[in-house]
Amino acid sequence: MTAEASICDEMRQGSDAIWDALHGHPLLQELAAGTLPLEKFRFFLEQDNFFLEDYARCLAMGVAKSRNETELRYFTTDLTNLLETELPSNLDLLAKIEEMGAADRGGSLAMAPANLAYTSYLQAVALRGGPLEVMTALLPCAWSYIEIAQRLRRETTSDHPVYAGWVAYFSLPANVEMVASMRRDLDALVAEEGLSAARRGELAQIFATSSRLEHGFWEMAYTMEQWFDLDRPRVP
Repeated sequence: MTAEASICDEMRQGSDAIWDALHGHPLLQELAAGTLPLEKFRFFLEQDNFFLEDYARCLAMGVAKSRNETELRYFTTDLTNLLETELPSNLDLLAKIEEMGAADRGGSLAMAPANLAYTSYLQAVALRGGPLEVMTALLPCAWSYIEIAQRLRRETTSDHPVYAGWVAYFSLPANVEMVASMRRDLDALVAEEGLSAARRGELAQIFATSSRLEHGFWEMAYTMEQWFDLDRPRVP
């Protein structure tokens, strides 16, 4: 592919098999049908709150490493949205699902293994890499949620008060446009720098790794995997 081609499209196409697995994950299929056990979604939300705090720290590192206005806008827009909109939305959904009687399966006790692996990878990239590496590592999270929610919005047959709310939040035009803007900015920066094929390949590997870790996060939530030694309520 040429240096002018969309790096985002290139990376996304290269990770098609991973993203197909994301879309096909049973947690999301059951969420769409309204049959997902409440305790699984509670576990997901509790772990996502841990995740978002470290995601925010990586965005802040991106701000510190930014070289121009485009990079600053990329990181600050996502960081502002996360702190002012996404985290409050998560907490609201968590309160609702607790009110509905979702059992506590230990999701708030500690960052679970798959979550720790994901956030540790993001932090490592943010510490060692430059703005393009940080952008690439963080993009699959934001992008996949929008893509997943848009597909679920077309497929969902349930009006579940919490699950439908989660889908609706990530389908909001403002969130869709924010991620579209992130992709445009990354494409533009890569085009300006005229990266070599090898350099583009390195970014594609970062994107693929983050995408795999996204799948691991869904699997962790579905199985409610937590550290073996924690004293937590057992699943019957």
